[in-house]
Amino acid sequence: MSSFKRIGGRYGFRSGSGKVKNLEVVDNLWVQGNQLPIVSNGKIVYVDGDVSSSGSGDTWDSPFKTIQEGVTTAGAEGVVIVAPKAITDMTGDPTSYAETVIIPATHVGLSLIGLSKGRTQGGLPQIMIGSGTTAMLTVQAPGCLIANMGFNGASSTGGGILLDDDYDTKSAFGTSVIGCHFKNCKKHATDGRTGGAIMWSSTGNAGQVLISGCKFYRNLCDICIIGTSNTVPQDVVIEDCHFSDSSASTDVNIYSGGSGFGGGLVINRCLFGKLPAISSGSVARFTDITVYGTGGNGILTNCTFGEAGTTTGYGAAKATAKIGTTIALSNNYSTAGLIVREA
Repeated sequence: MSSFKRIGGRYGFRSGSGKVKNLEVVDNLWVQGNQLPIVSNGKIVYVDGDVSSSGSGDTWDSPFKTIQEGVTTAGAEGVVIVAPKAITDMTGDPTSYAETVIIPATHVGLSLIGLSKGRTQGGLPQIMIGSGTTAMLTVQAPGCLIANMGFNGASSTGGGILLDDDYDTKSAFGTSVIGCHFKNCKKHATDGRTGGAIMWSSTGNAGQVLISGCKFYRNLCDICIIGTSNTVPQDVVIEDCHFSDSSASTDVNIYSGGSGFGGGLVINRCLFGKLPAISSGSVARFTDITVYGTGGNGILTNCTFGEAGTTTGYGAAKATAKIGTTIALSNNYSTAGLIVREA
């Protein structure tokens, strides 16, 4: 059995690499600074897209070839561990899983976890379908974890992750998206209100969502509530994210359509780069967000924006970042200094 050194009251590898044949985690696993709760009462399956054909999925010696096979087999409270495909093209994108994946309503509490070498394109298992109008990953079950996965929407218009919750037969309530990378995700050529990297369906719902430590790059929209025809998504937390800063490719970083977010919205320690300005765009702001309904309050705090906005401003009707009056602004900075809400 491998031995670990005691460091500052904890046991762990001090540095470098180590190989462990059998590792039992009884509490929580930390990967790249992100805490990944381990589900111990479900089936654990393995996916490696480089194998010639699928095995049983029970071990790395006999993995599934596709992510959907792993998800289907893992079931409720299961864990799907995905290996990156080997990079063979030294001039282009990483080798990708060319498939759309659905976590069905029956698979409550499923965890989809990529083996990470860092939160970069090339450091994570990447899904890129290359064409089509279907989201790369659709979540229809509550309490799911998506961690250390990459999503590349090049040449497709289905977007990245869809939280598909109809408040009846399927739910994405309690989804956590941690340490993921999103690139080129869109639902339309120029209108960010239609969807993007992480999006709620037109019905809204799907409250208690956590989006943490994600990197967004060249998406038309990074986080989008397409609509709220049923209920507004309450208690959403967005933290430690770096949003798309390629202004010519982006229409808006965070957009809330319909009635907006529900109460409890927290946007904390996030980095917004260049002001979105895609040609013929529909929003052209960092954010277009509001909070509505019972307990309808939120906060945007400790964030940095790469635009002064000294004349266009940050506030409920401003062109740099539209932020509803029910969302408190605290300790945020632009290139001109501390941001103060304007009318």
